[in-house]
Amino acid sequence: MKSRGNGLLLVAVIGGMFLAMLDQTIVGTALPRITSELGGTTLYTWVITAYLLTSTVTVPLYGRLSDQHGRKPLLLIGMALFVAGSVLCGVAQDMPQLIAFRAVQGLGAGALMPLSLALVLDLFPPDRSSRVQGALGGVMALSFLAGPFIGGIFTDQASWRWAFLVNVPLGLALMAIVVLRLPRLPGTGGVRPDYPGIAVFTVAISALLVGLTGKGIDGNTWTSAPVVLPILAALVLLVVFVLVERRAEHPIMPLHLFANRNYTLVMVISFCTAFCMYAGVVFLPRYFQEALGVSATESGMRIYPLTMAMVLGSVVMGALMSRTGLLKPWLGVAPFLLVAGSWLCANLTPGTSGWLLAGWMVLIGLGMGPMLSGLTVAAQQAVPPQHIGMASANLTFFRQIGGSLALAVAGTAYTSVITEEAPLHGPAAAHAEAAAVVIPLLGVTGAVVALAAILALRGGRLVTTDAPGRSEAALA
Repeated sequence: MKSRGNGLLLVAVIGGMFLAMLDQTIVGTALPRITSELGGTTLYTWVITAYLLTSTVTVPLYGRLSDQHGRKPLLLIGMALFVAGSVLCGVAQDMPQLIAFRAVQGLGAGALMPLSLALVLDLFPPDRSSRVQGALGGVMALSFLAGPFIGGIFTDQASWRWAFLVNVPLGLALMAIVVLRLPRLPGTGGVRPDYPGIAVFTVAISALLVGLTGKGIDGNTWTSAPVVLPILAALVLLVVFVLVERRAEHPIMPLHLFANRNYTLVMVISFCTAFCMYAGVVFLPRYFQEALGVSATESGMRIYPLTMAMVLGSVVMGALMSRTGLLKPWLGVAPFLLVAGSWLCANLTPGTSGWLLAGWMVLIGLGMGPMLSGLTVAAQQAVPPQHIGMASANLTFFRQIGGSLALAVAGTAYTSVITEEAPLHGPAAAHAEAAAVVIPLLGVTGAVVALAAILALRGGRLVTTDAPGRSEAALA
């Protein structure tokens, strides 16, 4: 497809991805007000879990089905579900309703991220897609910037319901653009869906996320039955899933893709760098609110250095890839920045200088930004054209699973530090100490493993043509 005249389509693609990412952050600021109005404080985390669960499970499904049936129908289905779920969330009357409607919203969100990434390669030639991927990575970072601030504004000045209803006019406008301007490109063909694979995969990932998010609820520990049993069931079902997929004629997740060294390594990098991203984006706002006592809206503004640096890092990565045709050298720099910024956060106290912390956040953001754009290009170039949707989807899938695991591990460490330090030094100092433990723990661990995987990547130059041999390596 020619790129000329695709500017409006690019707006729709970027807008759909922005809505999906924004919805993961905008609700967090509004949740305290939501629970005070609707009740159900014990169900607090399930408002997030329901969305994460359905959006994570459906990501690879949308990717695979879009490869088979074309991007347009699957993208419109996802957008319609997302808009419908947003309307229902905006009119929910109690917490069980809100949780159910968030699950509907997540069913649609699972399409927006991977199909947006795949459409970039469909719409733009390889010599321009690297730069556009940089812009998309910047949009991902901007969603973390805008979400807490917008959620705080709506909650403080209007109603928490607008945190959901704002998606409706935007979503309808984006759907109109897709209907009118996106051509219907055929997929690889209509084949019988892999129903056994879909069923086993859905139950396995659902059980895994339920187990991980159950940690800390009602005093659950890693050895509690509500945590251990779902995780063990998930591990068993994942083994069953592999066996089912090996026998399936048209598997929902083609396992042969993982025989490609670079493809597998890119998924490992995506999984690990999620640790770094969540370390800063989740726990720094908590430090601002709990240790420094600022409002949720102000905490969203104080994290600007990190998110703006993510935007800059992503855009610069796209420009460097486009100008030099290289990927691996630029990716290799990012983990060093992540380690430096995360490790310096071990010095956090309630009295840490705001300017000093801003510098540490810039290092984390500059390290994280290239991962948002560079990995997408590497994943898409590691597979044949008919599997680009699946590659983009798996990249998002492994990032979200990595984030879920990171939050579960970090939550245990955070709570342990608070329990030990609060009686001795007070709540503010305890939360600062907890952040000083968790952020380096996640950031450094994720960055070091990611660096090892980056060094193991083969080649160093991007493929800039749609050569048949592109599936053999992400880098030439």
